[in-house]
Amino acid sequence: MDVLLSAPILFFAVGVAIAAAGAKLPIPDGFGKAVAAYLLVAIGLKGGVALSGTDLQPIIPLLLTAGLLSLTMPLLAFGLLRRAVGVDRTNAAAIAAHYGSVSLVTFVTAVEVLRVEGIGFGGHMVAALAIMEAPAIVSGLVLAGIGTARLSGQVAGGAGTLPFPGAALGPIGQAVREASLNGSVLLLAGSLVVGMVIGEEGMKPLSGLFVAPWNGVLSLFLLEMGYVAAARLREAMVLSPRLIAFGIVMPLVGAVIGLATALALDLGLGDAMLLVTLAASASYIAVPAALRHSLPDADPGLSLPLSLGITFPFNILFGIPLYLAATRAMVAG
Repeated sequence: MDVLLSAPILFFAVGVAIAAAGAKLPIPDGFGKAVAAYLLVAIGLKGGVALSGTDLQPIIPLLLTAGLLSLTMPLLAFGLLRRAVGVDRTNAAAIAAHYGSVSLVTFVTAVEVLRVEGIGFGGHMVAALAIMEAPAIVSGLVLAGIGTARLSGQVAGGAGTLPFPGAALGPIGQAVREASLNGSVLLLAGSLVVGMVIGEEGMKPLSGLFVAPWNGVLSLFLLEMGYVAAARLREAMVLSPRLIAFGIVMPLVGAVIGLATALALDLGLGDAMLLVTLAASASYIAVPAALRHSLPDADPGLSLPLSLGITFPFNILFGIPLYLAATRAMVAG
């Protein structure tokens, strides 16, 4: 109950209520993007500082496993969408890619829950977050039928050669490049490196900006995200009941897989809970951007309302407390 009554979660609910009332949120345009950049830098710096001066070799199995999870989770999601939900191949592949990738905001909310509960975690989980962004996109494109036979070096849906290294990889190369060079991923990775370089001493002068205001800034950000999610929820209500059910069942399936993986890796409570949360989350930023050109036949009116309007609020309001309770029951703190 303490988790649900924390300020960020309550502000998320306030945002949902404002949208449900049909009122306009009095926040200027661009506010959400600016705050998202702040959160990326803050969490990257904290993760980097935690990693500074530590031996990175023991965390390599975790990072490799995180990438493998992102690569293989779409296979399960695709099977469920095709067999149980009845979605066509292209849209099933696109939706599956969303559910193999991850949500930064869901991760950040889980981090806040751990802070409120006094549970520590390793900075390497930020690296796991960054690694899990892109592999699912490759899986989604392969599942859609964009295989090696179609790696022609042309932009999907148009003529001409891609103006960057790796253009010969065609749609998959384009999507991987767009995901890997996504500004959010690069900002997170760059902040992680900065934190590793400056260490604890270098972080002290920055704590007034990136540590002290964290809870307040996150509350404002989740206020807007609650508003946005509620708007997408209205769009999601036109989806089929089976597709809406998938948006709730798939995070739970992902959480079970994430928990089994955490147990196999013998992770501590905080690390395990974050891995469970990552496996249960769904992307609504990086994947839509990468698939926009690489899989133009996919309908974003299915995947985006599903991931942002159904799965995201489910995870924020119900999933994260459930994942913490399940992880506590299975992992020694």
